[in-house]
Amino acid sequence: MPGSTRRVAVVGVGVVAACGVGREAFWHGLFHRPADGDVRQLEFWDPSPWFDSPKDARRSDRFSQFALAATAEALEQAGELEVDPARCGVMIGTGIGGIGTNEEQIVTRHDRGDRRVSPFLIPMMMPNAAAASVSMRHGFQGPCEAVVTACAAGTHSIGNAINAIRYGRTDAMIAGGSEAPITPTALAGFRNMTAMSTSGVSMPFDIRRDGFVISEGAGILVLEEWEHAVARGATILAEALGSASTADAHHITAPAPGGMGAVRCMELALEDAGLAAADLMHINAHGTSTPLNDAAEAHAIAKVFGDHGPVVTSTKGVTGHALGAAGALEAAAVVLSMQHRLIPPTLGLEQRDPELPSIDIVTDVAGRSWEPGPAMSNSFGFGGHNGSIVISPAR
Repeated sequence: MPGSTRRVAVVGVGVVAACGVGREAFWHGLFHRPADGDVRQLEFWDPSPWFDSPKDARRSDRFSQFALAATAEALEQAGELEVDPARCGVMIGTGIGGIGTNEEQIVTRHDRGDRRVSPFLIPMMMPNAAAASVSMRHGFQGPCEAVVTACAAGTHSIGNAINAIRYGRTDAMIAGGSEAPITPTALAGFRNMTAMSTSGVSMPFDIRRDGFVISEGAGILVLEEWEHAVARGATILAEALGSASTADAHHITAPAPGGMGAVRCMELALEDAGLAAADLMHINAHGTSTPLNDAAEAHAIAKVFGDHGPVVTSTKGVTGHALGAAGALEAAAVVLSMQHRLIPPTLGLEQRDPELPSIDIVTDVAGRSWEPGPAMSNSFGFGGHNGSIVISPAR
């Protein structure tokens, strides 16, 4: 941020995703096309390793369970933070929070009456439950917040956490997003608004794209003030350079024409990171496989970066769209792509839409080797919420 000299290190990554639980399983999954279907769900999720008892697990909504699991992995990689608990915060975004608990308890009340509604309904369904659970589990007493900006929530949470460290408000942050949106009523709502794929295939930037494939999961980054991380001998995975947030102020679901809100968001993120457009080497696109979103984003990328812009991929071809967790999963993918020196493919893209500008999209199923450099992760949510973060290899 202009005027700030505090650098932000990424020292831990944790992932729970339909394509793999744990960052290495997740990374491996990004190179394998999933079975067709308009839902990507963790079929055999067992929360018990992260709870003292089955009863404790039942008192935590699925989205909070995901967040606790991803945080545990990220903190294990980060090592002992050696930070004042009052200067370590938690920011975990979500699109719809504990909707599974909410829907279940509404049915319980309807079928069995008021007195059978769980006293844990409110603390389980509230969108800040994941952040609160992580804070209480680990004793972090700094800012504990939940950003709720639809599909941009994970990205905004990471951006806000970056700024908390850069401004000196904290020395470390647990940041990301978590989502468990796959319930009968939520699915009916998304299907009835024609947002979801009818083909059961996520095809970002493909001429046949017909909607997103909904998914669930959590992505968590452990961020730490650079000098603090160096002093304790932490392994620094990457550097978080900057972020931006804008609003389209256009439509509740459709992006602004020509992606103008996205253009301004990416330009501001580059400015915040102290980079020129030519410095950026990679973009993990929002790329949801919806007709309007993919077109708006492709045109926005072309406008900001020109004819010889950065290498673009959309990992949603594999992961599906995890709503408020999507940006956090994609930020994790960016860090892992730097560690592995490989950019994952845009699986599902087979017939590129000729109406889109000729941005450089990774289509080789083996991915693309690269010399890691500055990268951007984009998220654009219902309501016109735009978010971009910029991450660079550790130097």
